[in-house]
Parts: sequence; C-alpha cells; structure tokens
Amino acid sequence: MSDVVHPTAQDGLPPWAVVTPKRRAHIHRVVALLRQWATAMRLAPHDAERWERAGWLHDALRDADEIELRRWAPHAPHIMELLHGPAAAARAELEGERDEDILSAVRWHSIGWVRWGAVGRALYCADFLEPGRTFDIAERADLAARFPDDPIGVVREVARRRLAHARAEGWTLPLEAIAFGEELRT
Repeated sequence: MSDVVHPTAQDGLPPWAVVTPKRRAHIHRVVALLRQWATAMRLAPHDAERWERAGWLHDALRDADEIELRRWAPHAPHIMELLHGPAAAARAELEGERDEDILSAVRWHSIGWVRWGAVGRALYCADFLEPGRTFDIAERADLAARFPDDPIGVVREVARRRLAHARAEGWTLPLEAIAFGEELRT
C-alpha cells in the first residue's frame, strides 16, 4: 500500500501504526474530540490522558493488510472491518500498554462492550461522532455537543445507530456487542 504513512513520535500514534493520511486525519479528529470532552467534563489529567491514549491507538492498524491483522488478532471476528480493534489492542499490549480500560476500549471500539467504563464509552462515541464523517452531520454534531452533559444518553443513541448499521451490513455481531446493545436499552 503506497499511501500508508508510518507515524513519527510527534503524533500520539505508536511507531508501529499503519495508517493512510486520511486515517491519520480521522484519528487526530477523534483525539481532539476526546480532549474537548475531557476539558468540558473537567476530568483529572490522568483520566484525560487515558482517553487520548485510547484515541491514538484505536485505528493504529486500520490500514494494515489482512495478514497483519490476523497475525495480531487470530481469534477476532471474521469480518474484516472488525479486525483492526482487536489487532491494535494486542499490539499495544505487547508494546507495553497495561491499562485494561484502554485495551478494552481499543479492542471493542467498533461494536461496543458491556463491561466498559468511561474510556471505552467515550472512544466509542468519539469515533462515531468526530466531525470529519460525512453522514448525518447536524445530528451527529448535536450528539457530540451533548456528550459532556449527557454521556449515557449519547452512548445509547450512538449504540442504537451503530448496531443498526452493523445489522444492515449483515454483520454477525459478537456476543459482546449484542450484550452492550441490550444493556443500553434498559
């Protein structure tokens, strides 16, 4: 893939990331949104930094080829679009990431996970709501603006939309994603 960019230390991207310029821009927007929310919510610096780390890692292998993704995530769902999270989490863990909340946020950011704390839920929403995406622009901007004041309500709406999309694509969702959607309905 000739347009893949290998990051430098100036990014928050890990040196092993495989991303195109378009993906890098998406990651930067996700991290910016997480920073914005952390500031608005007056998170402790340690917690804000954890949100950012999850943001930098979530799509770090999104543009890797299938062989590389399956190398890092041999037991992940077979849907190509869902391999990059588990692969990035496995690679980050090998490289020294020990924060289980960050690893689970990265691993499940595309589909949701019932046992997430604030890091996973924030990343899940930021990945979907970042302003560079070109669908439902006004509705997603409203949800992004509401997140600091109503994170649970926004997570519910984002999950509803993301799970509906996955079903429309015909994806067989892992039990974790189904449980996440069920938990949010209550």
